[in-house]
Amino acid sequence: MLDNKALADLSYGLFIVSGVKDGKFNGLIANSVFQVTAEPPQLAIALNNNSLTCEYIKASGKFCVQPLMQSVQMPFIGIFGFRSGRTFDKFSKVKHKVNDCGLPVVTENVLAVISVNVKQSINLGTHTMFIGPITGAEVLCEDCKPLTYDYYQTVLKGKTPKGATTFKDS
Repeated sequence: MLDNKALADLSYGLFIVSGVKDGKFNGLIANSVFQVTAEPPQLAIALNNNSLTCEYIKASGKFCVQPLMQSVQMPFIGIFGFRSGRTFDKFSKVKHKVNDCGLPVVTENVLAVISVNVKQSINLGTHTMFIGPITGAEVLCEDCKPLTYDYYQTVLKGKTPKGATTFKDS
């Protein structure tokens, strides 16, 4: 028996995951981001195979993870969470810079930026898991609280897009 309500008790944050391909930037909102080792520090992410950001990470072998601030507003989340980079230039709508790894870094509404080189990818059917060592990290806001998935759903009344790892058809 599988009671999907049990999965609701897993805690998540919300992050912008960004990538680059042929000089073009893209990013999306992800909740499946986690540290998998301490020494060396490595991260893993899982992205929907149909996303443009997944395509960019497969091509470049690198990505950035940027935890969102709790104070972020829904219109900002909508830029990265509810529009496709195939038809909309997300980075034209936000303040950003390019880091030493050549990756786009959002400089508003995020707590930090963590860069990763992909060492392994695993096709999970609908999603791909990317795993790799952290190549750089920078704190952008010391005193800010991270946006949790619970806060996003209960306080901000945010919805879960169909491509998300936690999507449930109602």
